Amino acid sequence: MVVCGSPSRPLCISPLLRLHGRNRRSPRFRVPYSSLPPPIAAPKSDYKPGLLDDMLLIFFRKKMVEEVGWDSKKPGYDGLIEVANHLMLKSKSISETEQSAVRVLQSLFPPLLLVLFKMLIAPVNEGKVASMMLARTTAILCQWLMGPCSVNSINLADGSSCSSGVFVERCKYLEESKCLGVCVNTCKLPTQRFFKDYMGVPLYMEPNFIDYSCQFNFGLLHPPAASDKALTEPCLSICPSASRRQDLGTNKFKQCPTV
Repeated sequence: MVVCGSPSRPLCISPLLRLHGRNRRSPRFRVPYSSLPPPIAAPKSDYKPGLLDDMLLIFFRKKMVEEVGWDSKKPGYDGLIEVANHLMLKSKSISETEQSAVRVLQSLFPPLLLVLFKMLIAPVNEGKVASMMLARTTAILCQWLMGPCSVNSINLADGSSCSSGVFVERCKYLEESKCLGVCVNTCKLPTQRFFKDYMGVPLYMEPNFIDYSCQFNFGLLHPPAASDKALTEPCLSICPSASRRQDLGTNKFKQCPTV
């Protein structure tokens, strides 16, 4: 296997690899070669992490390291991004990456809590109570990971509205990783699966790869992979791997190497 780049940068797997084992992945995860337009200019988040944010970062990173079996020498958030990139490199398939990320999310909660939530809270009022609870918890406890976010109202499948959405202004995880594959395979897909399978609440995440915002829709089931827009987007313009491929003129390889 030929790999370029480093753990701190999005993975660049040799195009030759696409002709063998690891290129035989489900088409739903394939990303077109053409890069998206440059991101809409926006100032860096002025969110100032507090003591609780620092503790959550340390705890989450510890669980990631336990799953990956490797840690970065870099401190803080930069080190977390390197660990996420290493997870992508370590996994033999997209499915394995997703399963690993789901296990990380599971490890953040006491097992009994997940069972009781799914059994007792998720069914209340057709799931709306659980969806609103999770939206508020996400907005309060996950800003260290995603940046400033707020609860908003969304339209559910039955036509009713519910304040079970979370709008992320400019996702720090996406912006710092600079990789669509890291976003989709270590965040969007496993997070949707975790909440649906282990907490009994459907979730549809809509990342915007132009302005790096993201809309969480708790209580709304995500669409089939074939019609999920996020799974058909091309590489980010800021992706170092995409830039190198353009410089080398390897346009015949249409897929993002990390997806």
